[in-house]
Amino acid sequence: MNRLLCALFFCLIGTQVWAASFSATVDRARLNEGETFDLILESEDFTQFGTPDFEPLKQQFEVVSTRQENRLSTQAGKTLSSTRWIVTLLPRQTGYVVVPPLKLGEAQSQPITLQVIKGDTSGNGKLAPIFIDASLDQESVYVQAQVLLTLRIYHSVSLYDDSSLTPLNIPDARVEQLGDPRTFETDVNGVRHGVIELRYAIFPQQSGELTIPSQVFSATPATRDQNYNPFGPRPGRLTRVKSPEIPVTVKPRPASWPANAPWLPARSLTLSQAWSPEPDKPSVGDSLTRNIMLRVEGLSSAQLPPLPVQDSPGLRRYPDQPQQRNEINANGLIGSREESEALVPSQSGQVTLPEVQVLWWNTEQDRLETASLPARTLDVAVNPSLEVEAPVGHQPGTSDQTNNPLWIWQLACALLALTTALGFGLWWHARRQPAILPTAQTGPSPRTLLDDLKRACQANDPQATRQALDAWARQQPETLADMAARFEPLSEAMDGLNGALYSETGHQWQGESLWKAIRSLPALEAAANPQEANPLPPLYPR
Repeated sequence: MNRLLCALFFCLIGTQVWAASFSATVDRARLNEGETFDLILESEDFTQFGTPDFEPLKQQFEVVSTRQENRLSTQAGKTLSSTRWIVTLLPRQTGYVVVPPLKLGEAQSQPITLQVIKGDTSGNGKLAPIFIDASLDQESVYVQAQVLLTLRIYHSVSLYDDSSLTPLNIPDARVEQLGDPRTFETDVNGVRHGVIELRYAIFPQQSGELTIPSQVFSATPATRDQNYNPFGPRPGRLTRVKSPEIPVTVKPRPASWPANAPWLPARSLTLSQAWSPEPDKPSVGDSLTRNIMLRVEGLSSAQLPPLPVQDSPGLRRYPDQPQQRNEINANGLIGSREESEALVPSQSGQVTLPEVQVLWWNTEQDRLETASLPARTLDVAVNPSLEVEAPVGHQPGTSDQTNNPLWIWQLACALLALTTALGFGLWWHARRQPAILPTAQTGPSPRTLLDDLKRACQANDPQATRQALDAWARQQPETLADMAARFEPLSEAMDGLNGALYSETGHQWQGESLWKAIRSLPALEAAANPQEANPLPPLYPR
């Protein structure tokens, strides 16, 4: 008997674990007769294969379409995978309808209750092919509280992609669109209509009467006739429809609201905290991270005030930048504000964190409520590594630990001054040196080379003369060709030398004419000056 009870107990636990990994939600829980809605089934069990059993849905719903999505996400450093099935359903009856539990292997989703409102079939009037409807979730609202506007555009004909809607601008209110437009189909007076649904969260900023202005929707119906030309202009005319204006009564703050507290009208509010690590036995100098999350349904994150800060003796606070996020659900916006701070105990003993309290007004029950985090006392232990005894003979404030940083800065400043002075001295020495240092001449002197050339010419040896001539020319400021070009006797003597070198009559060559030409060669400046002319034309030619 005991074994049987244990087996049943573990089976129940296993069923709950499987069920926790398979969930079901709907995109809206209240709809009109003939409207479709989306049932979202999600499984986080990556070992589960196959698809859910959709047969239980067919008794009360018409399955319009089904699609599957696979998702990967990262949470706390771990990669999580999930599979979603999005089933578009059309209820077969009005009133309260229950989406039955669906099974995926051993897992089972929870049932969901829907309200299907019966449509008005008393009117016999013919509806326009395109019309627009607007509705609010409540007729009166507190100032700065949320009121939801639902705008639905009905069309019984196909539309081109040139449709547009004027933006919703209200001078005395903040407006935020809730997600992207949603499309579905519905029956209106027996005619199938496509619906474009948009939702807005409106936050009035002043009490009194507020009017939601009309919005204009423009579109071109896709009507075709027998003369339709796909390459010509689009047939049909642009159609404009206007939504009705809706008045809203904006109530001021209640008289019972405290004057010094920030005004927070919301559907619900939660206040939670998390520690890292848990402050069970902290020591002096330890760092404790405290995260406080304020989550409010019916307000945006921009409307949430900072949490009250109360300093605690014996704790040093290092706050981070707050993190703000907005979420969207069927009831509108959910704003959250997360404040994180590092707390470092500076003394041992008991340190008390005061209570964190937030006042808010419950718009559902129309009353003042309080959310709070209780006070907490930390028992801070002594940290031996931070206990330092002062040396004997030293006065407080004059210890080596205090003077060491001063000596380090003084030494650094002295080194900087020394290197600066050394660099300035090197620069001054380099500045006094010439830009191009004279180089010592190597090899024979020009006088020696000229004597070698004279002896070769007097010996009538063309080979030795050529070598001596080249060696002497390398010591000159111009090349041998340039000297021959500006002094004709040298050019003729060199022609004779070259002829003797490359002919059979070289032994008959006489070097006296070359030596005379070398001795008569005018200096470079003297030869260049007579030929120099002003390269620029006169400024005022005659």
